[in-house]
Amino acid sequence: MTDALRTQPRGDSAQERPGAVVQTFRGPVHPEQLGTTLVHEHVFVSSPELDLNHPHPEWEPATAVDRAVTALTRLRDLGVRTVVDLTVLGLGRDVARLVPVAERVPVHLIASTGYYTADVLPPYFGTHGPGLLVGGPDPLIEFFLADIEEGIAGTGVRAGMLKVVTDEAGITEDVARVMTAAAVAAQQTGVPITTHSRPALRNGLDQQAFLRKQGVPLDRVVIGHSGDTEDLTYLRVLMDAGSTIGMDRFGMEHVLPDDRRVATVLALLRLGYADRMVLSHDAACFSRVTPPSWRARHAPHWRFENIPTRVVPLLLAGGATEDDVHQMTVVNPARLLTPHLTS
Repeated sequence: MTDALRTQPRGDSAQERPGAVVQTFRGPVHPEQLGTTLVHEHVFVSSPELDLNHPHPEWEPATAVDRAVTALTRLRDLGVRTVVDLTVLGLGRDVARLVPVAERVPVHLIASTGYYTADVLPPYFGTHGPGLLVGGPDPLIEFFLADIEEGIAGTGVRAGMLKVVTDEAGITEDVARVMTAAAVAAQQTGVPITTHSRPALRNGLDQQAFLRKQGVPLDRVVIGHSGDTEDLTYLRVLMDAGSTIGMDRFGMEHVLPDDRRVATVLALLRLGYADRMVLSHDAACFSRVTPPSWRARHAPHWRFENIPTRVVPLLLAGGATEDDVHQMTVVNPARLLTPHLTS
């Protein structure tokens, strides 16, 4: 598709680290080995305090692991080679629980670090950090760097993506603290940042402004959930500033039907933005937020296989080329996941 109407990205960019590799649950891999990649998914989303005191009736650990293995193995048969798990602190991240899943599946699984809060952090962070009651360095920075450079919770699994969140409350004091810590970690390690955004509020622009001020090149930032809007002007501004947009909620038809999500991607392809979009679902094998029984009734296509089985055929039928699909599902994810340092 033509790129004649596209505005070229501006601003700073980052350079790939020499000999850079991408960290997965099974160790480092070269970027060209990633193949077709789903860049924004979850295996298990939980609430540990609730789970400890009021277990969800649909959660059974052994069964959940087996179902995750089945779902991820099915992806290999459909041509998918890599899945980024964006379950971070605040969403019940339990990397140790995922290790046996990763060992049994024929796809690369990538862990993430960050903190999922759209407003306030837990009380611990109100006393720990520079100028606070207990003092010391900001634990968020220490946690993020340790997850990326050393491994998560003694598993040896190193994070390959950072995650931050802004929503209706905007960039609150605590959200700004998380974003600042993520910016520090991104610049020190070269790992990219994915955001949770609310496109109806156009707050991807606020995320870009904040991260740019912190020194993060916007070509190392994915503005997540951008596919929840059909506002092409807003999406083009995000991409023209250098960011990739996450068209990453296919199957969430209770938010926006897939045919309209596909139409937005096709419109942006016609404008020349194939190299600034990535595709995913934001799905989960189990999520306490929207448990399996609810998903089966209200969002039956909200699962990992939706893109290869339904979305890609719709894109091709609508005029996208095989090269467009390859760019969005292989080339762009590999570029993003390969650690880069600020030039």
